[in-house]
Amino acid sequence: MFGLPGSTEFNRRIPKQKFYEKLSVPPALKRVFIDQIQVIYWRNKIASTTMNLAAGETVTEVEIFEVRLEDPKLNVSVLRQIDREIPYHIIFLLEYQGKYQAWTAYKEAASGSNAFKVGRYYHTDWLPEAELPLKIDGLNIDTVYENFVRQIAGNTLRADSGESLKDSVERDEKKKLLEKQIAALKSKIRRERQLNRQMEMNMELKKLKKILEELS
Repeated sequence: MFGLPGSTEFNRRIPKQKFYEKLSVPPALKRVFIDQIQVIYWRNKIASTTMNLAAGETVTEVEIFEVRLEDPKLNVSVLRQIDREIPYHIIFLLEYQGKYQAWTAYKEAASGSNAFKVGRYYHTDWLPEAELPLKIDGLNIDTVYENFVRQIAGNTLRADSGESLKDSVERDEKKKLLEKQIAALKSKIRRERQLNRQMEMNMELKKLKKILEELS
C-alpha cells in the first residue's frame, strides 16, 4: 500500500481512544478525536528489520499511520498528541473521500529523557494515493526519514549543500519568525504619523528583509 515494500506492511487498526483516554488529555482534545477521526491504521513499519536498510543513529523506525477523517480539516493538536504517545518517527497520511495529505513534523529525542520534541508540521496538498511523495531514498533509517520529511515539505525545506535536516528546519523557523516581524513592522509603519519614526522603522524593515533574503 502507498507504494511501499510489502515487507514493511503492518496493517493494524489502532483504537483512537488509546490517544485520549488518559486523564491528562483535555476534554476539548478528546472531542476532536471523537468528532474528526473515523479510524486510525498503523499501515507500515520501516526499519532495519523490515527492509534491507542500516539502522539509524537517531531514528530507529519510521511508522506510516493512515488517519481516515470525518472532515477534511483536522485540528493539528490531534497529530501532536499521537506523536507524543508513540516513541517513533511518524508519517501521517490523512484520508478524506479517496484523497490523501501526507503530514509530518521534525521529531527528535529531547536531551536527557525518553521524550520527543515535536516541531512544526509540514504537509502536502490533497493528492491521489499514487501521487503521495513517499519514495524510500537512503541507505539507513536516518536518511530515509530525512528524505520523507523533505519530500513532504517540498520547497519549504529545500536543502542547501551539506545542510542537515535539523539545520533546514531551524532555518525555516527563523524565516517564519522574520516574516511575522516584517508584517508587524509594516503595520506599525502604516499607523505611524511621525516622519522621523517612519524613517527609523523603514531602516529596520530593510535590515529584516535583507536577513530574510539571506536565509531564503
